[in-house]
Amino acid sequence: MPQSLAQILVHLVFSTKNRERLIADDIRDDLHAYIGGIIANLSGTLLKAGSVEDHIHLLVGHPRTASPAQLVEAIKIGSSKWMKNKGAAKFHWQNGYGAFSISPSHRPALEKYLINQREHHRVTTFEKEYRTLLKKYGVAFDERYVWD
Repeated sequence: MPQSLAQILVHLVFSTKNRERLIADDIRDDLHAYIGGIIANLSGTLLKAGSVEDHIHLLVGHPRTASPAQLVEAIKIGSSKWMKNKGAAKFHWQNGYGAFSISPSHRPALEKYLINQREHHRVTTFEKEYRTLLKKYGVAFDERYVWD
């Protein structure tokens, strides 16, 4: 087979360092677009983004030539520099991240969930949401090492 083809859908989740509320409403869409450019430069596709002040969710058509760690590192480094250039001098992402594989049949539901982040976080914290995602996707974790 002369071509290498893949469809790898990944739900990425990570927060700002110490869940500081640094993603302002007036910059959110531009941040998502910038992250989309970072992903595109690695031959991936940002399919949907949703964020609130202290964390972000990304639905990504994952590039077949980069590992999840390489992708997240590029996103975090590039977007942190961008945020600092936009005036958020204290901006940092948390060290870790969640990466969850998504079935194409679950994509519409996840996209709706990402669009409704503001509503969702009127009633739940990032910490509770993240624990729920880890359990939903069957990821074993040690509470002592999840937060920074």
